[in-house]
Amino acid sequence: MKCILPTITTTHDSNWKEKIEEIDKLNLEEVALFPTCLNKEERKEMYELLAKTKLKRIPFVHIRSDFDEEEIGWLKEKYQTKVFNTHSEKLYPLFNSWDKYKKDFIYLENTHLGFPEDELKIYAGICIDFSHLENDRLLYPERYEQSLQIIKKVKIGCAHLSAIRSENRFDEKEELRYDFHKLNNLSDMDYLKNYSQEYFPEYMAIELENSLEEQIEIKKYLQNIINVTQ
Repeated sequence: MKCILPTITTTHDSNWKEKIEEIDKLNLEEVALFPTCLNKEERKEMYELLAKTKLKRIPFVHIRSDFDEEEIGWLKEKYQTKVFNTHSEKLYPLFNSWDKYKKDFIYLENTHLGFPEDELKIYAGICIDFSHLENDRLLYPERYEQSLQIIKKVKIGCAHLSAIRSENRFDEKEELRYDFHKLNNLSDMDYLKNYSQEYFPEYMAIELENSLEEQIEIKKYLQNIINVTQ
């Protein structure tokens, strides 16, 4: 059963507190959670605010290197989290061991390193960030082809759905990019039509700074591109 989840994102241009306020206004019972820009104290505040809502489930969480097994276990118990994703340890060395959860629940995302193949053997599989993948197809074909080879042979546990826009930018690595975490037009998601339905896993998160209300409209649009049950 495939699902597309509206997501509480925490990038600097995304007001996560406003998104939490939207949960009850929109009668949402489940969302994805990407606390990737929040330290441990900020996450504590986030969890306290979430506890005041009617939210029941957070199936998909993007964790960062300062999480510990206790926090991961708490999310699994409290919000029935099924999958987690993270970045390569080459980029963000872990503060704590995740050995209890790595092989079964945590998936590695493709970044400017592609999928770190040597690390995959210690994780549950891969998380496809489709906008990163499409950006590689447009600009870095060798990395794109390497990623495709891994996608064909490694379990896809979850995915990020972000925008590809006509304008470009440079990231902190000085790489040219067309992928964005802010959607201006629904057509910014049309690139997903180019990917096989086999690539879309059970849990998919809309990784956009747009409000949850806007994300719900984006989800409706995506349901005409991706075959999902909810």
